[in-house]
Amino acid sequence: MRKMKKLVSLALSVVMAGMLFTSCGSDSAKTDTSGEATKTADSSKWSKEVKDIVSRGVLRVGVKNAVIGFGYQDPLSNEYTGMEISLAKDIADYLGVKVEYTAVTAATRTELLDSGDIDCVLATFTITDERKKSWDFSTPYYTDYVTVLVENSKNIKSIADLKDKKVGVSSGSTSAKSLVKEMIEKKVISGDKFNEEKFDPATWKEGVTFQQYDDYPTISTALSAGEVDAFCVDKSILAVYLTNGRSYIDDQFAPQEYGVATKKGSELSKVVDDLIKGWNSDGTTDKLISENKLK
Repeated sequence: MRKMKKLVSLALSVVMAGMLFTSCGSDSAKTDTSGEATKTADSSKWSKEVKDIVSRGVLRVGVKNAVIGFGYQDPLSNEYTGMEISLAKDIADYLGVKVEYTAVTAATRTELLDSGDIDCVLATFTITDERKKSWDFSTPYYTDYVTVLVENSKNIKSIADLKDKKVGVSSGSTSAKSLVKEMIEKKVISGDKFNEEKFDPATWKEGVTFQQYDDYPTISTALSAGEVDAFCVDKSILAVYLTNGRSYIDDQFAPQEYGVATKKGSELSKVVDDLIKGWNSDGTTDKLISENKLK
């Protein structure tokens, strides 16, 4: 009997040792529900802010949900697709965390970033000197141009034809300012009252007026209904709304460089910038542009 007890005790010790070995294994990989090992970040090399994201296990990213090619959420499956969706996931993968998408607009993306509800923004966010005063931006990953979409029945062909027209723009975007600057440069309007720093689409009345909307589908609907004469924003965004009976005007202007936005002085900023620089260099960015038919 004593010999039997010793054998049982020895067997239990072997089992416990095996369990201990398994639980104390390397934490450089984790297993997801499918049983596949996924690479995780070595949190020891991150600053506290980035470590907090790693500890949380989720990178919260503000993205567009109605811009095909950049950020689009399928209304049936709720799945997100697009270049910026892929970049967001790649950043999260690098940190070894999951990604959580939050739909934002031009008007809400900075509010959510400032409040801490999201960690970064990949939402066709144009880099400007003025915006750099308030937020950090990565190296650009895409360059677009502003143009104008119109109903063919309006017979608007160029910048000059927008004189005394009402143009639909997105709240919080730079499109209205870009259009006014182009109209001044083309001498369509005088621009005597134009002040770039104080420009406000809601109060601008010289030669062209603007109606601001919260999202792009609403502007498209307003264009169809005749509430506005034209729809002005980046060309890649307008491409979604280029339907039969509509055309772009002949002019495109104001190069728009898109970057990842993070809080001013954020410790995440350098991590993201280094990643974007690397992906621009190794062809990852060009591949995503091609896959999403953005050129």
